[in-house]
Amino acid sequence: MDSKLILVTGGAGFIGTNLVNELRSRGHYVTALDLYNTERDNYIRADIRNFRQLEKVFERQKFDHVYHLAAEYGRWNGEDYYENLWQTNVVGTKHMLRLQEKLKFRMIFFSSAEVYGDYEGIMTEDVMINNPIKDTYQMNDYAVTKWAGELMCMNSAKMFNTETVRVRPVNCYGPYEHYNPYRGFIPKFIYHTLFNKPYTVFKGHKRIIDYVGDTTRTFANIVDNFIPGEAYNVGGKQEWEREIKEYSDLILKAVGRDDTLVTYKDAEPFTTKIKTMDFTKSIRDLRHDPKVPPEEGIKKTVEWMKWYYRIGI
Repeated sequence: MDSKLILVTGGAGFIGTNLVNELRSRGHYVTALDLYNTERDNYIRADIRNFRQLEKVFERQKFDHVYHLAAEYGRWNGEDYYENLWQTNVVGTKHMLRLQEKLKFRMIFFSSAEVYGDYEGIMTEDVMINNPIKDTYQMNDYAVTKWAGELMCMNSAKMFNTETVRVRPVNCYGPYEHYNPYRGFIPKFIYHTLFNKPYTVFKGHKRIIDYVGDTTRTFANIVDNFIPGEAYNVGGKQEWEREIKEYSDLILKAVGRDDTLVTYKDAEPFTTKIKTMDFTKSIRDLRHDPKVPPEEGIKKTVEWMKWYYRIGI
């Protein structure tokens, strides 16, 4: 395998940290870029909303591939802080595309399974191309910004011959994802359970979750089989799909608590009840092969969060 020069935007975030570690373990020279001040090796602080800061990064270093993860994440975060969401997810992505058009690096753009909105069929990658917008209604600004980012990537490819692969992660979870109120349900449930805080579970929702170690192996494989213009769903095995209540039960068991913390409510409004994802393409092209089932992954994540928050130490 040839060693590549790789930049990971959002490289100090949850998926970014795990991806940087995976790419480096394969012998690639990886630079991480993020908003934070940190003492990590081969790290650059920059804000993708600021073109000047990004331009300086690319003036100093040439890259073969850029994994563009940097984004404001989450539906309610996007509603509460929509200025940050649109500036980062849309304007920041436009900055990256302008640099790509000039420098011709290959890019892996991180979209989201949220782009499928409330589509009720099987979510294959071509749903977004073959169906009217009313059939894939995106119910929040976060989803809209991610689809806008995909459209910009496709337009850039047509106009400037840029080469981009788009990925749509599905409920990724695991170590290095610390709690905040806008995170996905797995870290939120674990945090609340560890600290004996109440939380709500909405009934009738089903999801597939994907352990970050499995996810990042697949993402790292893209540089070895880069097919410009492709889009890939990346998530766990179909047979691992569970009711969200079942995930809550697994977390309670892993922490050693009962469900007196939990309030159960009917289905959450403006949220897709069941996301039936198809991973055939990522299995075929990217050797996607999830190994860690929810029972094991949740235990690993609970142990990491115990360490991170110094519980029982």
